[in-house]
Amino acid sequence: MSAVTIRNVEFINNPARFLDKYKFRVTFECISPLSDDLEWKLIYVSSPGQPEYDQELEDCMVGPVPIGINSFEFESDAPNPTRIPANDVLGVAALILTASYKDQEFVRVGYYQNTEYDNEEMKETPPATPRFDFLVRDLATKPKVTRFMIKWDNDQAAPGLPGAQPTSAIPAPFAPPGSAFPRPGGMAIDGPSTFAANGPVPMEGVQNNYAAASSAVPPAVNMAQRPF
Repeated sequence: MSAVTIRNVEFINNPARFLDKYKFRVTFECISPLSDDLEWKLIYVSSPGQPEYDQELEDCMVGPVPIGINSFEFESDAPNPTRIPANDVLGVAALILTASYKDQEFVRVGYYQNTEYDNEEMKETPPATPRFDFLVRDLATKPKVTRFMIKWDNDQAAPGLPGAQPTSAIPAPFAPPGSAFPRPGGMAIDGPSTFAANGPVPMEGVQNNYAAASSAVPPAVNMAQRPF
């Protein structure tokens, strides 16, 4: 059993301008003591099948992690426009949030991101050279989640089969009372908090394979080439 389970990921600024920072809040549950911090990464995938164009937007350590429901705010810069092939600027890309413990990735949350121009004229006739100052982005509200079995502190050995494993649906978020747990020199972990009235979108399930079909992705996308 995983010692850490993501309960919810709430994007604070979605939709947004393409060059705006990503801002979101992650809520997760820890059910057993951890001797080390959790590592979180945000990756932008612009070109399926061409990992050399992937961009790691942020990498942060979060801890110490108390048992219970915890949350923290994650902020990262937008992708570097110079590293995105011109043909892959518009349309569907992927934004992937990963979490690792002691260099072992245990969960991956993938969102499809649609990028388009903010005016009809440019939508109908896109400029030959992308104009990033006129681009807007919109992230799909239903992520695809894969969990990986790893060795936690209370495990005697790495469990079961390698790779992604099927799991049950992710529980809906909840918010019992809690307090803040700042980490000097790193990112602060907050205790449970009450969600906004309009509410974050809870993760509705997990996928054993990121290549599974999704109604949130336009039919023109070749799912076999997508990074999840």
